Amino acid sequence: MHDSVEIIEVSPRDGIQNEKTLLSTEDKLALIQRAIDAGASRIEVTSFVNPKKVPQMADADEVAAALPSNSSARYIGLALNKRGYQRACNARLDEANYVVVASDTFAERNQGTNTQGTLDALRNLTDNISDPIPVGVTIATAFGCPFDGEVPLERLIKVVKDSMETQPFEIALADTIGVASPVDVKQRVDAVRQLYPDIPLRLHFHNTRNTGYANAWAGIEAGATALDSSFGGVGGCPFAPRATGNIATEDLVYMLERAGVSTGVSAQQSIDAALWLEEKLGKTVPGMLMKAGLFPA
Repeated sequence: MHDSVEIIEVSPRDGIQNEKTLLSTEDKLALIQRAIDAGASRIEVTSFVNPKKVPQMADADEVAAALPSNSSARYIGLALNKRGYQRACNARLDEANYVVVASDTFAERNQGTNTQGTLDALRNLTDNISDPIPVGVTIATAFGCPFDGEVPLERLIKVVKDSMETQPFEIALADTIGVASPVDVKQRVDAVRQLYPDIPLRLHFHNTRNTGYANAWAGIEAGATALDSSFGGVGGCPFAPRATGNIATEDLVYMLERAGVSTGVSAQQSIDAALWLEEKLGKTVPGMLMKAGLFPA
């Protein structure tokens, strides 16, 4: 287990992509600035997807063009296909997060193809791109699928192996619908690390069934080096039924820092950002620390 963990703030993308309230471009940029101020070293700022399918991300190019240039934070753009990756490259983001889906039905709903199709697209992702940016790969439905059910470990490992043939700089395992237990997390992280001990391993958890924080702890105990989280615990996927709530950044930071694991992220500034986002969305968000406060006060 490492004595420090990197927190990737995903509220500007995964946090708001399923919300009925559409934030303005200005509000999205203000949210990104709050993430920078809180100490986030990497921020998933937008996704380059079809605006008809995800209208919350319709201004992706405008957001990317107006990002603060004086920040040391790295900006990440989500890409589901070559066109999305090209847009991320054109925007000169620091990295792209490409999604491979471990289950066929969710891949069809999310990207219009099956698992093999998402892998084929990954293999050709950087072809004929004049100025490519680094690519990290997220394996979606790595712990279970809302349509196909259980995703066997053997299938996940095959998808990871196929993804690694493209030499991504990072692999992420995503519990897209929040079904994993800590035992599942340890088993799957261990399996990936045994095969690829040197690849940075990132984890993405939803707290849909109230296991997200236990899973995060199990993941870093097993050797993961980075965790995704979202201010206030907002989040969800338009293509995954009942995939509610990322783990909340401020709650995660409180747990880790109190346990002696350094994150470099301010819990208080994360609380402030969560309260601000709650007001902008006009709804109560799931985060707990923003309601209870820090201890000691």
